Amino acid sequence: MNPLNINPLKTQDTHPMEIPNSQACKVSVPISEQGEHCLYANFCLPAGLFWQLADRVLQGHRLTSDEAATILHCADENLPELVAAAHRIRHQFFGRRVQLNVLINAKSGYCPEDCSYCSQSRISRAEINKYDLLDDEHILAGAELAHDRQAKTYCIVLSGRKPRERDLKALERIVPEIRQRWGLQICISAGFLSPSEAKRLKDCGVNRVNHNLNTSERFYPQICTTHLYEDRLATLRAVREAGLELCSGGIIGMGESPEDVATLALTLAEFQPEAVPINFLIPIPGTPLEADWNLNPRYCLKVLCLFRFALPRTELRIAAGRELHLRSLQPLGLWVANSIFVGDYLTTKGQAPEADYQMLQDLGLEPEIDGSTVPGHDTA
Repeated sequence: MNPLNINPLKTQDTHPMEIPNSQACKVSVPISEQGEHCLYANFCLPAGLFWQLADRVLQGHRLTSDEAATILHCADENLPELVAAAHRIRHQFFGRRVQLNVLINAKSGYCPEDCSYCSQSRISRAEINKYDLLDDEHILAGAELAHDRQAKTYCIVLSGRKPRERDLKALERIVPEIRQRWGLQICISAGFLSPSEAKRLKDCGVNRVNHNLNTSERFYPQICTTHLYEDRLATLRAVREAGLELCSGGIIGMGESPEDVATLALTLAEFQPEAVPINFLIPIPGTPLEADWNLNPRYCLKVLCLFRFALPRTELRIAAGRELHLRSLQPLGLWVANSIFVGDYLTTKGQAPEADYQMLQDLGLEPEIDGSTVPGHDTA
């Protein structure tokens, strides 16, 4: 019995792993939790299927769309095995290491795009601070803070459709100084990039560029109309052509279906980004999605597991919204992911850094800097 007409864990060969008839699937619709909408139906799976899938992924198997759907649609009763299987993949490639990242909103607001999730877009009524590119002193102070917080990567974010010439010149001036003084890896998020702009970032010492796909191509017109999905894909290709590392992820909870999430994961797998940040929508008052509360912690864990199975060697980051949507299950998220932001996000507050350090210590995880763990970090 298969209520969703999905071949669970179907392989790319001709031998799909069927659910035995003796293990009848139970269709369950989660009870609405504090206004959460029911976006998905669950079905139970026999024990061991996710362990088998983890074995095959570790042997080089690439996740299929049927397998991705199975992960997202599995019943909550299957969640402990799913997390354990995803952790096996995480441990194989990252051990106990976790990468810490610090973000600075270096240029805020005044964006001409109409992205419905964003407090900085032209259609947002959110009460946020709006300012042009910060001066060098402020950006350098943020780099020093990142170093003090044991971050490996300093993420500099500029609002807007694309960087202006003066923005690029400022980055060309300040990035080498940050690299020289603190040895941080630098990630830049500045909107759409041409191949020549991406090369300029590479030449001045930028390690990585962030440009999120956010959702599937099918769902994209529902959240933005001022540019095309292809525009985002073109920037990803420009970043790759320039020889930069790629950081690209998505936002979960904007009204998309689980199949859209699965498509996003498989699309990103084609690019093999070095980092994939998974954001869980923060419904910011004043944005078109301010009333969207579509998530629960268990589904968020399933999403993280999906991206770990789809991108086993990638730095998987639990980004904005982890505190709001994973809640008490945040530590379980780090059995699957291996990266977080420490501190605040763009226009919303994050968890106190001290709480993050305590969580890592309780989990026995070790912050990583330049491929090694932080000396003296107590994981007892």
